[in-house]
Amino acid sequence: MNDDARSTWSAVGLAALLHLLIIAFLFMAVLSCESYEKVFAWLHLPESWNPITCAKPVQMPGPVIEATLIGATGSPPPKAAKSRPQADSTPPPPSTPPPPMPPTPAPKVKTLPPPPEHPDVKDQERVVEDGLEKAKEAKHLQEEKQRQRQAELDAQAAKQKEQQKQLDELFAKMDAASSQVKKADKARKVAQQQAREQPNAKDDAADAPLAAQKQTGANGADNTLRAQYIAAIQNAVTQNWLRPDNMPDQPCVVHIVQLPGGQVMSAQADASCPYDEAGRRSVENAVLRAQPLPYQGFESVFNRQLNISFRPQ
Repeated sequence: MNDDARSTWSAVGLAALLHLLIIAFLFMAVLSCESYEKVFAWLHLPESWNPITCAKPVQMPGPVIEATLIGATGSPPPKAAKSRPQADSTPPPPSTPPPPMPPTPAPKVKTLPPPPEHPDVKDQERVVEDGLEKAKEAKHLQEEKQRQRQAELDAQAAKQKEQQKQLDELFAKMDAASSQVKKADKARKVAQQQAREQPNAKDDAADAPLAAQKQTGANGADNTLRAQYIAAIQNAVTQNWLRPDNMPDQPCVVHIVQLPGGQVMSAQADASCPYDEAGRRSVENAVLRAQPLPYQGFESVFNRQLNISFRPQ
């Protein structure tokens, strides 16, 4: 048998012995003290080895007394005999007066000191003055806080006003710059249009008749001063008209606003004008280049606003 088997059997034996001891201990725990004494007497062991001893009944010395129980535990009690009441011959004890009650002390009443005959008026006035001074200081402090608050509000409003002014100036500068840009763009476009119209103007200028020789009109019989005035304006504008190519041979009405003396304020082609954008600009620029328009000799038929028709020739 090897060491492992021997160790296993030793452990099993020890475990079995431990269980037997536990069972024996539990069995001895449920035994009464009389059973312990019987076991020790059967084994002839001394009583001093017994860990549990039973209490012995008390035994008084002397002979045994035999008695018969009577009363409540024995026979019923005898009936009580009725006896006549006898007069009490014992003299009553002498009456002693009760001790006198101690006098109750009267409560002490505290008396207030009499008011002064002449109250201190100066102290009262000082209290009133102190109260008024404190009220004035509080009012002054409140007013000072209100002034500071108002000053802060005014400073804030002034700052906002200054900021708004700066914004307005900035927007004005931006508007001015935008207007200048627009004017420059417009001038650039006019220059480009004039540059495009310049070759055709040179061709037309070679064969253009003099102003005194060239007369425009509708070949009608109207020879009034107003008809001559309109024809003179048409002649002056036609001489300055730099017409682009491929313009239709149709009239275009132009609204002219002028001052006395022939100074042109504005010239705008009518919405019914059959020309394109370049043609409209060319006839409007021709009116502006022709100023001052004819005026001397036509003062009686002068009109600030004219609607004159122009046709390319």
